[in-house]
Amino acid sequence: MAAQLEITQVRSGIGAPPAHRGTLRALGLRRLHQTVVHEDTPVVRGMIHRVAYLLEVRPAQKKS
Repeated sequence: MAAQLEITQVRSGIGAPPAHRGTLRALGLRRLHQTVVHEDTPVVRGMIHRVAYLLEVRPAQKKS
């Protein structure tokens, strides 16, 4: 199983360029302090890099 990342939006997308707001939507983030889990792939890493100033990223905790 590939590694996963927990991505949390910590800053508002209001005032950010429209392309950055679209990237937040593509990641599945709709509101502040919302957390989503995605596979750690180059595509997701690129999206995170684009809006890193709005996010907090950490490895996902494994559920047992």
